[in-house]
Amino acid sequence: MYTTCPKCKYERQVDEKSNQDICPACGIVFSKWMKQQFSTQTSKSVAKHKRESSNTSRLINQFSSSLFFVEDKVNPFVFYGRTLVLIGLAVWGWQFINMDFINNPTEIGNSFLHRINLVFHEAGHFIFMPFGWFMTKLGGTLGQLLMPIIVMLTFLIKSKNNFGASVGLWWLGQSTMECAPYIDDAYNQQLILLGGVTGADRPGYHDWNAILIDIGKLESHREIASAFDTVGLVLIMTSLVWGSYLLYKQYKNLDSI
Repeated sequence: MYTTCPKCKYERQVDEKSNQDICPACGIVFSKWMKQQFSTQTSKSVAKHKRESSNTSRLINQFSSSLFFVEDKVNPFVFYGRTLVLIGLAVWGWQFINMDFINNPTEIGNSFLHRINLVFHEAGHFIFMPFGWFMTKLGGTLGQLLMPIIVMLTFLIKSKNNFGASVGLWWLGQSTMECAPYIDDAYNQQLILLGGVTGADRPGYHDWNAILIDIGKLESHREIASAFDTVGLVLIMTSLVWGSYLLYKQYKNLDSI
């Protein structure tokens, strides 16, 4: 069994005739000791797993409570104002969803929101400039996506305004969808960019042409653009479902005027 006792470290001599399962020095029974050690380790492992599961469940519950938190009393004017906002976003979102970034790539760029997204897109180039050429190019897209994320998290965490957060998520979906025609144009570079020129007019000027060439994915421009369009659609739909559910819960807590 053991030549060295795991408890007292006694080393058994070759010519010893005593029971191989018992230490001659301290008298422990090796088979029982092994069973006890295994049982202890198993208990510790089970206890650790339960603690981890409990912590995970607690975090999930906290996150869920934060996402669907509703005030005990909701002002009717605030509620109906939010309802009008949600209806407007649903109609506007449906228009974006029906836009064809392949056959009509300039359509989404004519939206009022494009002007807003463009500000954060250009700011992103400067913000990420210290991180090198590649991140400077990618920073434009990151900038226009990070801003609605910041808005969403601010409403959700700091202001505890879930409905405002759902609007931020809607904006993130729209901004993501708006990237699709720009990415798809990376191959032919025919879109008129800021400054009134196309990417073909000024080599290296088109962000996504430079990005996709750098990562060796220029031929996949259509697939990547479609992925952005699909993710944007999912985010818009998710925001509308989230906002609708919040309004449903708020309706039940309407305060009397």
